[in-house]
Amino acid sequence: MSLNLSILLIIVGCALVTFVPRVIPFIVIRNVKLPKIVIKWLSFIPVCIFAALIVDSFIIQDESLLSIDWKVLTAIIPTLVVALWTKSLSITVIVGIVSMASVRFLF
Repeated sequence: MSLNLSILLIIVGCALVTFVPRVIPFIVIRNVKLPKIVIKWLSFIPVCIFAALIVDSFIIQDESLLSIDWKVLTAIIPTLVVALWTKSLSITVIVGIVSMASVRFLF
């Protein structure tokens, strides 16, 4: 497979467009003293993201009814317990991956 200059420039441009909006806010905000209310508000963002991902994963819409995907729920429970116990994102992600892989292997 050959790679010409225009494709390479497109890939580099896409990488920059993806990288810059994610890094610039961290660079700007690290030198700014935020009010306590803003810091408290920002502390809820990981919980909101986690809840949105979980709800989207285990609630299934069948025709006009909502149902629960019990396989996914059995993987969520140990992951949630580990998340609450350790409060470590990396350990939680590892337990979640292992739990989901185990559920898919067994069922």
